[in-house]
Amino acid sequence: MTDTSSSADPAAQRPLPAIDLQGLHWGAPFQWLAAGLRDLGAAWRQSLFFGVCFWCMAVVLMRVFIARPEYAMTLVSGCFLIGPFLAMGLYDISRRRTAGLTQDLGASLMCWDRHIGSMGLLVLVLIVLELLWGRASLVVFAVFFDTGMPSTAGVLEAIFNPRNRAFVAVYLLVGSVFAGLVFSTCAVSIPMILDRDTDAITAGLRSIQLVLGRPGVMLLWGALIVLLTLAAFMLPWALGILAVVPWLGHATWHAYRQATAAA
Repeated sequence: MTDTSSSADPAAQRPLPAIDLQGLHWGAPFQWLAAGLRDLGAAWRQSLFFGVCFWCMAVVLMRVFIARPEYAMTLVSGCFLIGPFLAMGLYDISRRRTAGLTQDLGASLMCWDRHIGSMGLLVLVLIVLELLWGRASLVVFAVFFDTGMPSTAGVLEAIFNPRNRAFVAVYLLVGSVFAGLVFSTCAVSIPMILDRDTDAITAGLRSIQLVLGRPGVMLLWGALIVLLTLAAFMLPWALGILAVVPWLGHATWHAYRQATAAA
């Protein structure tokens, strides 16, 4: 089938999908993973390209964190800048398969160009959250320690030292709050922007509505994402990223499909 999405994509004319909370149940995240795995197998070449991109970002971030931790937050900001655009490419692969369109790596890689305004604003929001997260973490260190910016070894020693239980509890609480904000904002917002050309604010609010409407199911989904990502990092050179990140990207598209009237 010929791909006519660039000229006849009706996304801008379709009504904004409503969040379907009734369709979400405890088994839904596993269904999303199963559907994402099918997409990964059907379009493994295109998926692998994006997997390599994310793997390179992860390896560089790990190296910088180990060697020069003071630059880690700057690099994380760069990941927040590039990551959402790469993620949209993965969602486009699943969108094409769902719609019966031919796979086109170039089109998927550049699918954000028709949504640059919305994506730019969403990325700006993510970067602001990341900067606030970093500042809040530094404040926590400043409250509990007076030794300045810790090294990588210093951070790990502080976290695993039994005498620092209060610090660890506060540090994890602050991190959980900001991680929750980022996850809630991005749960289905980028697929919605891709599918319906929604503005960033509306897409972000709809995504937050979904998470708040089904907190248990979405918490399970977030936990699965974290566990699979950690498992990917456990392999030598974090090679699991090559498959796990595209898998999760495809699964997120199906989470959006099931969580909205688009399904």
